[in-house]
Amino acid sequence: MPKKLRVKRLSRLTGFDYNNLLILTLFAVVSIFPIIFIINNAFKPLSELFMFPPKFFVNNPTLQNFVDLLSVMGESLVPFSRYVFNSTVVTISSVLLTIMFSSAAAFAFSKMDFFGSKFMFKLIVVSLMFSPAAVSITRYLVISKLGLIDSYAALILPQVALPVGVFLIKQFMDQLPKELLEAARMDGANEWMAFYRIVIPNVKTAVGTVMILSFQSVWADADSSTLYMISEAKKTLPYFGATLTNGLTTSVANQGASAAIALLLFVPNFIIFAIMQRSMIETMVNSGIK
Repeated sequence: MPKKLRVKRLSRLTGFDYNNLLILTLFAVVSIFPIIFIINNAFKPLSELFMFPPKFFVNNPTLQNFVDLLSVMGESLVPFSRYVFNSTVVTISSVLLTIMFSSAAAFAFSKMDFFGSKFMFKLIVVSLMFSPAAVSITRYLVISKLGLIDSYAALILPQVALPVGVFLIKQFMDQLPKELLEAARMDGANEWMAFYRIVIPNVKTAVGTVMILSFQSVWADADSSTLYMISEAKKTLPYFGATLTNGLTTSVANQGASAAIALLLFVPNFIIFAIMQRSMIETMVNSGIK
């Protein structure tokens, strides 16, 4: 039997489409390009960083960018460890609070019947269309009126409201049968016990996805430090990375150090996603997002 006929027959028997495999492989290769670029960029000498036309791969790899970064760290008025500490505290606090509030709100919308619930959930869905830049002025006014300027709360609280987190977790909770909660209530469990001991363990993949989305959003956020922080000692690591070149890609000064810190900022994102990628895939499949 010819090879092509054998492949087609195998595809029919297994239900597997090799054309789709080829398309998905191409998409996967393209999606890896930014990662390869960040890694190569961190090891490019200054001459290659400003080469025209630009080169995707590094020709003469060097560690000078990391040496320059260490030099900049030593000259900084605020210790580099302080920026790392601030980013770690803000990120962990934001992620934990986001998971807590998103899951609690999703539980209320999914399993409780109260006045205006459908309208309020529609507002949350509509808010998905707004980018952070569209609400930056409103956020600043609210934080200013609350007297939170130059406090860690200004970096954490705006990140807690994650509409996509409420939406994803609710989609999973909607699939849980009401009989499961009714049985728990008959056994004496109150709403909080049912929520933490029954509902959350069954939607942990959605919670894992929300954790990834929240972590990536907070860890890379430099704008909040720029807008809300006055004290340099309370600003975060992405802000420090942005100040190396004053946000200008055409600036020659510290461009190598900026490329090096971009790689350092990327590594935690990659590790978190590598650990939690199964949760994200299962969430996207089961939530109806294609």
